Amino acid sequence: MSEYDASKVGEEKGDAAFLRKSPYGASYEPTYSGALSFLRTAYTRELKDFDVAVTGVPFDLATTGRSGARMGPRAVRAASTNLAWDWPQGWDFNPLDRLAIADAGDCVFDPGKPETWVAKIEEHAATILETETAMLTLGGDHFITYPLLRAHAAKHGPLSLIHFDAHSDTWEDEEGRIDHGTMFYHAKEKGLIVPERSIQLGLRTHNAKTHGFNIIRAPELCRMSAEDIAAEVKRAVGDHACYLTFDIDCLDPAYAPGTGTPCAGGPTTRHALDILRALDGINVIGMDVVEVAPSYDVSEITSLAAASIAFQMLALYASKHK
Repeated sequence: MSEYDASKVGEEKGDAAFLRKSPYGASYEPTYSGALSFLRTAYTRELKDFDVAVTGVPFDLATTGRSGARMGPRAVRAASTNLAWDWPQGWDFNPLDRLAIADAGDCVFDPGKPETWVAKIEEHAATILETETAMLTLGGDHFITYPLLRAHAAKHGPLSLIHFDAHSDTWEDEEGRIDHGTMFYHAKEKGLIVPERSIQLGLRTHNAKTHGFNIIRAPELCRMSAEDIAAEVKRAVGDHACYLTFDIDCLDPAYAPGTGTPCAGGPTTRHALDILRALDGINVIGMDVVEVAPSYDVSEITSLAAASIAFQMLALYASKHK
């Protein structure tokens, strides 16, 4: 296990994203300089020897509120420099010691060709998954989870969805529309996810139809302990392959103002981190953190929350690799 050692600061002489000698271990590079890979991991698309690829999807063309989430991946990478030397909160190991993690850069698509967006994002994910490398994706608006689910379901079969959000994102919609509030309705209709063994957490906007999803709404979530919430999640998903998606607007806007559709009445960052820690043991096979819109942020607290949540997700995945 790596521990913080001030004598190692600067050992990699900057730009660890390009110059680090090993895919394992924390980085002690200064937070204010260097190439902005996630947690100072190596930038590469040669993934056959890696366990997890962190990748960005800078897409916000499905937003119904404020745009700007296309800048989210860059902001989350920048915030992660504050975390790269340490362990994720609550864990007794560093996932960077157990997993070979790479930053695979961003998905590239033509914003002028909407008919290609889904296929491009799905192809980007499928190319990574073909190398037997798991994905942690940084968004981007929440619509990106739909093509990501298509790629993951093609590999793993119909999935359980663990969905943190202020919004259900299951409003009924016509075939082919691209909208960050309807993609889980389409995912359910296409058989990518199984609602009865999925769960939504933190919802606090109205949708008359649950579509069979298990739900813990925000008022209840904020009163429950992290351990009790995790027990409900595990009861719902069992040992099925799970895709974990965290819309940063699940957090109360006091803790995450930098997002397109903020909604008062959500959990604190502390509570969210504790819930994720308590999910240890779930069969997570894919992960994303979405809807960071840094132009609305204050002192980068939303980006830091998202980076911290993503670090927790890596620990969850690494806990399967003891």
